[in-house]
Amino acid sequence: MTAGRLAGMAQRNTWQRDRVRTALGDAAGFVSAQDLYAALREDNTGIGLATVYRALATLAASGEADQLQSPEGEAIYRACSTTGHHHHLICRNCGKAVEIEAREVEAWAQRTAAQHGFTQAEHVVDIFGLCAECSAALPAGSESPHTHVHADARD
Repeated sequence: MTAGRLAGMAQRNTWQRDRVRTALGDAAGFVSAQDLYAALREDNTGIGLATVYRALATLAASGEADQLQSPEGEAIYRACSTTGHHHHLICRNCGKAVEIEAREVEAWAQRTAAQHGFTQAEHVVDIFGLCAECSAALPAGSESPHTHVHADARD
């Protein structure tokens, strides 16, 4: 999908995009398009999977949603609550996400790029782990489960 086509889609608001935006905002953490589609299907919205993907792409392009890749490589999305550049701590088990600033990372990225002759450097840093609640639920002495973010993690 071209940037021009995405820009045109961003200008036209539809009830489907509004419903995807609402469902994304209702999710407690990052969710995949497939998981969001499943939740919308449970609500009998009649919204198709392709529409969910298009709406998520438009929301991400407009800054209304964060998009990143899970440790498994799947694109996952979350309603963006912070404008501007930021990073995330994401629970691998329940999907809880916390937006964080990381000034040290910003300085390191710029310094590292400059040391190698790069300019206009950009970066993405997202930290995956287990939140305090999920860590506390682990049996004593066990290692963290290798799980992925679930869409049914809701407040």
